[in-house]
Amino acid sequence: MNNSLLNLTEAKNARSMVEAAYGLIRADILNGVLAPGERLRVEVLKDRYEVGASTLREALTRLVGDALVTSEEQRGFRVAGISLQDFADLTRTRKLIEAEALAQSIIHGDEEWEANLVAAFHRLSKVEQARTPENIALYTDEFEVRNREFHRALIGACPSRWLMQFQGILFGQSERYRRISLNSRGMPRDVHSEHKAIVEAALARDADRARKLEEEHIEKTLEVLSHLVVTLAEVQD
Repeated sequence: MNNSLLNLTEAKNARSMVEAAYGLIRADILNGVLAPGERLRVEVLKDRYEVGASTLREALTRLVGDALVTSEEQRGFRVAGISLQDFADLTRTRKLIEAEALAQSIIHGDEEWEANLVAAFHRLSKVEQARTPENIALYTDEFEVRNREFHRALIGACPSRWLMQFQGILFGQSERYRRISLNSRGMPRDVHSEHKAIVEAALARDADRARKLEEEHIEKTLEVLSHLVVTLAEVQD
């Protein structure tokens, strides 16, 4: 193998290791294994994830770009903190972006968009119907994947690449909060019915109703988390 091919192979292997480390750390952050605010010590994590220090730093730098990790000058990395105030701000912004993207998608959507939306809703429904209060944790990862695909299908015909890009960022940033909300047993919620109502309005080409339902759907997660925080505060008192 000549030097150029060898270098290319080494580069691909290095990228694969970074990608693997990035995925593992990201999953641990989203699932709460690495707690909000926790210091991420390279010398400890490189043994935990079985990667070199340089690979780990590159993966952590990518997570900084995802706003899941913060970088402190001369002090290394930490898991990004979470707060109800932050999620309230995130929720308001996501409602503005995603509801507008959905309205535009309904206006411009064709039969292919309709078919993709129906298929995404069907796949999501399978997971929603399989989840029960007893096994909910087993389906969290699969639900999150299919839920992301469903919301992406809703806005799939939106012609604005910027709305699409910002929706993806905001949806991703909401994931940690969404997982806490979905796994809590506090405030009752029928997520499947919420999704079904949005799909029906979208397919009926009722942009105003779909926008309203989408905003309420996004806001509901904030309501659940707010209720959870109040409940925990009362228990601690």
